[in-house]
Amino acid sequence: MTVYLEGNPLTEEKIKEGLAKLVSDLGRAKKALVVHTDYTRVDFTHLIAKNLYRFLLEKGLEEFHTLNASGTHRAMKVEEFEKKLGISRDEKGVFFHNHEFFNPEALAFVGTLPSDFVSEMTEGDLEEEIPIKVNRMLFEDFDAIFFINGTVPHESTGFSGGLKIVIPGVASTEVVDTFHWAAVLMGIPKLIGTVDNPARKIINRASEMIFQKIKARSFTLNMVYEEEEEVIPRALYIDEGFEGFLRAYEKACELSAQLHVKYIDRPLKRAVQVIGEEYDEVWTAGKGSYKLQRPGVMAKGGQIIIYAPHIKRFHSNPQMDRWIREIGYHCKDYVKWYLKKHPDFNKNVAAHVINVRGAGTFDPETGKEEFEFDVILATSIPEDACKAVNLGYMDPLKIRKEDFMNEDSLWIVPGGKYLYDLRERRR
Repeated sequence: MTVYLEGNPLTEEKIKEGLAKLVSDLGRAKKALVVHTDYTRVDFTHLIAKNLYRFLLEKGLEEFHTLNASGTHRAMKVEEFEKKLGISRDEKGVFFHNHEFFNPEALAFVGTLPSDFVSEMTEGDLEEEIPIKVNRMLFEDFDAIFFINGTVPHESTGFSGGLKIVIPGVASTEVVDTFHWAAVLMGIPKLIGTVDNPARKIINRASEMIFQKIKARSFTLNMVYEEEEEVIPRALYIDEGFEGFLRAYEKACELSAQLHVKYIDRPLKRAVQVIGEEYDEVWTAGKGSYKLQRPGVMAKGGQIIIYAPHIKRFHSNPQMDRWIREIGYHCKDYVKWYLKKHPDFNKNVAAHVINVRGAGTFDPETGKEEFEFDVILATSIPEDACKAVNLGYMDPLKIRKEDFMNEDSLWIVPGGKYLYDLRERRR
């Protein structure tokens, strides 16, 4: 089952036509599961989910379950589900589910990635097997499972979308932690904006085991969209099964590379990422740093300023927030040294602090750490808290757009959405 839709824009009517073909091919489905992106992704899931729900009702749908592919982000509230999906909890047969990555009872073991494979993918930096556990709802008696996901450049996987909604989207915390640590060992400059990379090979290998155990017909609905003042749908690639996920993802990446990479002529001395309220913690707002880490985009000693007055915390989970404050934001060399001293420290947090802080060097003999650029928070997190975790501070009330309107600076709205690269590397 394959339906590939593109448009500039892709209209809701075209989306409905594609969904009608999908549901017609599926036939009768009494019980369906929709796995979807979470509150941090501003996309057009609502146009897909609400119309898919209506079409399935016409075919005799009795239960419509939705699962938030949150990874280790916070749980979604009812009103966030309703906004995301365009569906009310009070409608017939609708059930909203948060992914309980921390709850062993909500997870099922499907197999193990061997240590030699993990070592090969990380060039020997990580030599351990990865037990794969995912949300057990994937293996329940649904007639169909629909995975609604979107594709943009991504720091850990090259591009988002495709099978990322499964791994790490609905995986256990151990899988998420180990995956992100493996990805950070490869490094943002090597991964972001690439289609075929070691991190994707890990995702694909683990997902293949999962799909061998899923009983229901499974479909990817891979979105591509532009995001300026509003979301503009550009494509929806619908395909079936594991191989279908790969096909649709590659098509989505082709279009995303055209839409989501912005080119500059010279390295930046200052860049202000104006972060939207969908990113309500530094954990997610850190994309403002990731998207500027292609080699040469930031001048040596340049400043990445994450401007988000609404942000008051590093992470919404108190334990994750404590871990971030414990280790601080450092380069990979420092964090690897730290983990030798604290081998049980959370690998997901370790990956996060490296990703945000960016490239640098650390000499354990002298304790000296040097960075390619500075990362500065202009948030509601106090100055002493920023400095305590090795980040810079600016008073958000003193940030003025006009101060950054010169050839060495960039004022980026919406912040954290687009990957920046030098024009000389344009494909």
